[in-house]
Amino acid sequence: MPVSDFILETEALTMRFGGLVAVRDFSVRVPRGSLVGLIGPNGAGKTTCFNVVTGFYKPTEGRILFRGEDVTGWAPHKVCSAGIARTFQNIRLFSTASVLENVMVGARVRQSTSWWHALLSLPSYWKEEREVRDKAMFLLESVGLQKLAGEESGGLPYGAQRRLEIARALATDPSFLLLDEPAAGMNPNETQELMGFVKDIRSRFDLTVLLIEHDMKVVMGICEHIWVLDYGVTIAEGKPEEIQSNPRVIEAYLGEEFIQDA
Repeated sequence: MPVSDFILETEALTMRFGGLVAVRDFSVRVPRGSLVGLIGPNGAGKTTCFNVVTGFYKPTEGRILFRGEDVTGWAPHKVCSAGIARTFQNIRLFSTASVLENVMVGARVRQSTSWWHALLSLPSYWKEEREVRDKAMFLLESVGLQKLAGEESGGLPYGAQRRLEIARALATDPSFLLLDEPAAGMNPNETQELMGFVKDIRSRFDLTVLLIEHDMKVVMGICEHIWVLDYGVTIAEGKPEEIQSNPRVIEAYLGEEFIQDA
Protein backbone atom coordinates (compact mmCIF):
# COMPACT_ATOMS: atom_id res chain seq x y z
CA MET A 1 0.00 0.00 0.00
CA PRO A 2 1.39 3.46 -0.84
CA VAL A 3 2.76 5.44 2.13
CA SER A 4 1.96 9.14 2.49
CA ASP A 5 2.70 11.83 5.06
CA PHE A 6 -0.99 12.69 4.76
CA ILE A 7 -3.55 10.34 6.27
CA LEU A 8 -6.36 11.85 4.17
CA GLU A 9 -6.23 13.58 0.81
CA THR A 10 -9.29 14.69 -1.12
CA GLU A 11 -8.96 15.80 -4.71
CA ALA A 12 -11.61 18.14 -6.14
CA LEU A 13 -14.47 16.41 -4.31
CA THR A 14 -17.84 17.56 -5.60
CA MET A 15 -21.24 16.42 -4.31
CA ARG A 16 -24.42 17.29 -6.21
CA PHE A 17 -28.00 16.56 -5.20
CA GLY A 18 -29.94 17.08 -8.40
CA GLY A 19 -29.31 20.71 -9.34
CA LEU A 20 -27.88 21.61 -5.94
CA VAL A 21 -24.10 21.61 -5.56
CA ALA A 22 -23.57 20.93 -1.84
CA VAL A 23 -19.76 20.74 -2.07
CA ARG A 24 -17.57 21.92 -4.95
CA ASP A 25 -13.89 21.06 -5.57
CA PHE A 26 -13.12 20.22 -1.93
CA SER A 27 -9.38 19.47 -1.76
CA VAL A 28 -7.59 18.93 1.56
CA ARG A 29 -4.45 17.19 2.79
CA VAL A 30 -4.57 16.16 6.44
CA PRO A 31 -1.17 15.35 7.99
CA ARG A 32 -0.86 12.19 10.06
CA GLY A 33 -1.22 12.86 13.78
CA SER A 34 -2.71 16.33 13.34
CA LEU A 35 -5.78 17.88 14.99
CA VAL A 36 -7.56 19.99 12.40
CA GLY A 37 -10.91 21.70 11.90
CA LEU A 38 -13.56 22.33 9.26
CA ILE A 39 -15.79 25.34 9.90
CA GLY A 40 -18.39 27.44 8.14
CA PRO A 41 -22.00 28.66 8.37
CA ASN A 42 -24.92 26.25 8.65
CA GLY A 43 -25.54 24.63 5.28
CA ALA A 44 -21.98 25.27 4.08
CA GLY A 45 -21.43 21.57 3.25
CA LYS A 46 -19.34 20.48 6.26
CA THR A 47 -21.33 17.40 7.23
CA THR A 48 -21.72 16.52 3.54
CA CYS A 49 -17.91 16.36 3.37
CA PHE A 50 -17.91 13.98 6.35
CA ASN A 51 -20.61 11.86 4.72
CA VAL A 52 -18.62 11.61 1.50
CA VAL A 53 -15.36 10.71 3.24
CA THR A 54 -17.04 8.04 5.39
CA GLY A 55 -18.92 6.44 2.49
CA PHE A 56 -22.46 7.55 3.30
CA TYR A 57 -22.49 9.48 0.01
CA LYS A 58 -20.64 8.63 -3.17
CA PRO A 59 -19.07 11.80 -4.57
CA THR A 60 -20.29 13.08 -7.91
CA GLU A 61 -16.70 13.92 -8.83
CA GLY A 62 -13.25 13.72 -7.28
CA ARG A 63 -11.16 11.24 -5.30
CA ILE A 64 -10.52 10.31 -1.67
CA LEU A 65 -7.17 8.86 -0.64
CA PHE A 66 -6.79 7.35 2.82
CA ARG A 67 -3.23 6.46 3.80
CA GLY A 68 -2.39 6.65 0.10
CA GLU A 69 -5.13 4.24 -1.01
CA ASP A 70 -8.06 5.30 -3.17
CA VAL A 71 -11.20 4.69 -1.07
CA THR A 72 -13.61 6.72 -3.23
CA GLY A 73 -17.09 5.22 -3.16
CA TRP A 74 -16.32 2.59 -0.52
CA ALA A 75 -19.28 1.51 1.62
CA PRO A 76 -19.37 2.87 5.21
CA HIS A 77 -18.54 -0.49 6.81
CA LYS A 78 -15.49 -0.88 4.57
CA VAL A 79 -14.33 2.68 5.32
CA CYS A 80 -14.70 1.93 9.03
CA SER A 81 -12.72 -1.29 8.73
CA ALA A 82 -9.96 0.65 6.94
CA GLY A 83 -9.53 2.87 10.00
CA ILE A 84 -11.89 5.85 9.70
CA ALA A 85 -14.42 6.42 12.49
CA ARG A 86 -16.86 9.24 13.11
CA THR A 87 -19.43 10.71 15.44
CA PHE A 88 -22.60 12.46 14.33
CA GLN A 89 -24.06 15.94 14.71
CA ASN A 90 -27.12 14.36 16.33
CA ILE A 91 -26.01 11.72 18.82
CA ARG A 92 -26.80 8.21 17.56
CA LEU A 93 -26.63 5.86 20.52
CA PHE A 94 -28.64 2.70 21.13
CA SER A 95 -30.59 4.52 23.82
CA THR A 96 -32.16 1.46 25.50
CA ALA A 97 -28.89 -0.50 25.54
CA SER A 98 -26.37 -0.11 28.34
CA VAL A 99 -23.33 2.13 28.15
CA LEU A 100 -21.11 -0.97 27.96
CA GLU A 101 -23.21 -2.59 25.23
CA ASN A 102 -22.96 0.54 23.06
CA VAL A 103 -19.17 0.39 23.10
CA MET A 104 -19.15 -3.37 22.53
CA VAL A 105 -21.07 -2.78 19.29
CA GLY A 106 -18.17 -0.70 18.03
CA ALA A 107 -15.59 -3.26 19.16
CA ARG A 108 -17.34 -6.02 17.21
CA VAL A 109 -16.30 -4.35 13.94
CA ARG A 110 -12.94 -6.10 14.45
CA GLN A 111 -14.46 -9.41 15.56
CA SER A 112 -13.26 -12.41 13.55
CA THR A 113 -15.80 -14.99 14.73
CA SER A 114 -19.15 -15.11 12.92
CA TRP A 115 -22.76 -15.64 13.95
CA TRP A 116 -22.54 -19.41 13.64
CA HIS A 117 -19.72 -19.48 16.20
CA ALA A 118 -22.18 -17.89 18.62
CA LEU A 119 -25.01 -20.23 17.54
CA LEU A 120 -22.82 -23.27 18.26
CA SER A 121 -21.45 -21.66 21.42
CA LEU A 122 -17.89 -22.38 20.33
CA PRO A 123 -15.01 -21.57 22.73
CA SER A 124 -13.48 -19.21 20.15
CA TYR A 125 -16.63 -17.08 20.24
CA TRP A 126 -16.71 -16.79 24.02
CA LYS A 127 -12.98 -16.01 24.15
CA GLU A 128 -13.40 -13.18 21.67
CA GLU A 129 -16.55 -11.96 23.44
CA ARG A 130 -14.55 -11.62 26.68
CA GLU A 131 -11.88 -9.69 24.79
CA VAL A 132 -14.54 -7.36 23.33
CA ARG A 133 -15.97 -6.74 26.80
CA ASP A 134 -12.54 -6.05 28.28
CA LYS A 135 -11.73 -3.64 25.46
CA ALA A 136 -15.04 -1.82 25.93
CA MET A 137 -14.42 -1.45 29.67
CA PHE A 138 -10.93 -0.09 29.00
CA LEU A 139 -12.37 2.52 26.64
CA LEU A 140 -15.08 3.49 29.12
CA GLU A 141 -12.37 4.01 31.70
CA SER A 142 -10.43 6.10 29.19
CA VAL A 143 -13.40 8.47 28.75
CA GLY A 144 -14.38 8.46 32.45
CA LEU A 145 -17.60 6.45 32.10
CA GLN A 146 -16.58 3.12 33.64
CA LYS A 147 -18.83 3.63 36.69
CA LEU A 148 -21.83 4.03 34.38
CA ALA A 149 -21.20 0.86 32.35
CA GLY A 150 -24.47 -0.78 33.41
CA GLU A 151 -26.64 2.31 32.98
CA GLU A 152 -29.04 2.81 30.08
CA SER A 153 -27.28 5.13 27.63
CA GLY A 154 -30.37 7.19 26.87
CA GLY A 155 -30.48 8.38 30.48
CA LEU A 156 -26.97 9.82 30.53
CA PRO A 157 -26.33 13.57 30.74
CA TYR A 158 -25.66 15.16 27.36
CA GLY A 159 -21.91 15.55 27.84
CA ALA A 160 -21.60 11.91 28.91
CA GLN A 161 -23.52 10.80 25.81
CA ARG A 162 -21.00 12.67 23.65
CA ARG A 163 -18.13 10.90 25.40
CA LEU A 164 -19.88 7.56 24.97
CA GLU A 165 -20.31 8.12 21.25
CA ILE A 166 -16.59 8.90 20.98
CA ALA A 167 -15.74 5.76 23.00
CA ARG A 168 -17.83 3.66 20.60
CA ALA A 169 -15.97 5.20 17.66
CA LEU A 170 -12.63 4.45 19.35
CA ALA A 171 -13.72 0.84 19.80
CA THR A 172 -13.39 0.35 16.02
CA ASP A 173 -9.61 0.97 16.33
CA PRO A 174 -9.47 3.99 14.02
CA SER A 175 -6.39 5.90 12.97
CA PHE A 176 -8.54 8.81 11.75
CA LEU A 177 -11.41 10.20 13.84
CA LEU A 178 -14.02 12.64 12.52
CA LEU A 179 -15.99 14.54 15.16
CA ASP A 180 -19.16 16.32 14.01
CA GLU A 181 -19.94 19.19 16.41
CA PRO A 182 -18.76 17.45 19.60
CA ALA A 183 -19.36 20.57 21.74
CA ALA A 184 -22.96 21.09 20.58
CA GLY A 185 -25.32 21.47 23.53
CA MET A 186 -22.55 21.58 26.12
CA ASN A 187 -22.22 24.18 28.86
CA PRO A 188 -18.96 26.17 29.20
CA ASN A 189 -17.47 23.79 31.78
CA GLU A 190 -18.25 20.73 29.63
CA THR A 191 -16.79 22.50 26.59
CA GLN A 192 -13.57 23.24 28.45
CA GLU A 193 -13.31 19.59 29.52
CA LEU A 194 -13.99 18.48 25.94
CA MET A 195 -11.02 20.46 24.63
CA GLY A 196 -8.64 18.66 26.97
CA PHE A 197 -10.36 15.34 26.29
CA VAL A 198 -9.96 15.57 22.50
CA LYS A 199 -6.27 16.45 22.80
CA ASP A 200 -5.81 13.60 25.27
CA ILE A 201 -7.38 10.89 23.10
CA ARG A 202 -5.45 12.16 20.08
CA SER A 203 -2.15 11.45 21.84
CA ARG A 204 -3.27 8.41 23.84
CA PHE A 205 -4.68 6.53 20.84
CA ASP A 206 -2.27 7.89 18.22
CA LEU A 207 -5.08 9.48 16.22
CA THR A 208 -5.49 12.07 13.54
CA VAL A 209 -8.59 14.15 14.34
CA LEU A 210 -10.76 16.28 12.04
CA LEU A 211 -13.60 18.14 13.71
CA ILE A 212 -16.56 20.23 12.64
CA GLU A 213 -17.47 22.76 15.29
CA HIS A 214 -19.38 26.03 15.66
CA ASP A 215 -17.83 26.90 19.03
CA MET A 216 -14.89 29.00 17.91
CA LYS A 217 -13.21 28.84 21.31
CA VAL A 218 -12.90 25.08 20.80
CA VAL A 219 -11.73 25.37 17.20
CA MET A 220 -9.21 28.13 17.81
CA GLY A 221 -8.10 26.53 21.07
CA ILE A 222 -7.17 23.05 19.85
CA CYS A 223 -6.97 22.97 16.03
CA GLU A 224 -3.61 23.29 14.30
CA HIS A 225 -5.02 23.96 10.84
CA ILE A 226 -8.49 24.99 9.70
CA TRP A 227 -10.46 24.89 6.45
CA VAL A 228 -13.43 27.21 5.96
CA LEU A 229 -16.42 26.37 3.75
CA ASP A 230 -19.10 28.73 2.51
CA TYR A 231 -21.84 27.56 0.15
CA GLY A 232 -19.85 24.38 -0.48
CA VAL A 233 -16.69 26.21 -1.55
CA THR A 234 -13.43 26.44 0.41
CA ILE A 235 -12.89 30.16 1.00
CA ALA A 236 -9.84 29.92 3.27
CA GLU A 237 -7.43 27.60 5.02
CA GLY A 238 -4.58 28.13 7.44
CA LYS A 239 -3.52 28.30 11.07
CA PRO A 240 -6.06 29.61 13.63
CA GLU A 241 -4.49 33.08 13.77
CA GLU A 242 -4.62 33.32 9.96
CA ILE A 243 -8.28 32.31 9.87
CA GLN A 244 -9.23 34.79 12.61
CA SER A 245 -7.73 37.67 10.65
CA ASN A 246 -8.98 36.64 7.19
CA PRO A 247 -11.42 39.34 5.96
CA ARG A 248 -13.40 36.90 3.84
CA VAL A 249 -13.91 34.52 6.77
CA ILE A 250 -14.89 37.37 9.07
CA GLU A 251 -17.49 38.56 6.58
CA ALA A 252 -18.90 35.11 5.73
CA TYR A 253 -18.84 33.49 9.15
CA LEU A 254 -16.97 34.83 12.17
CA GLY A 255 -18.35 38.37 12.21
CA GLU A 256 -16.81 41.42 13.79
CA GLU A 257 -18.19 40.41 17.21
CA PHE A 258 -15.91 37.37 17.33
CA ILE A 259 -12.86 39.46 16.52
CA GLN A 260 -13.71 41.91 19.30
CA ASP A 261 -14.24 39.08 21.81
CA ALA A 262 -11.13 37.11 20.80
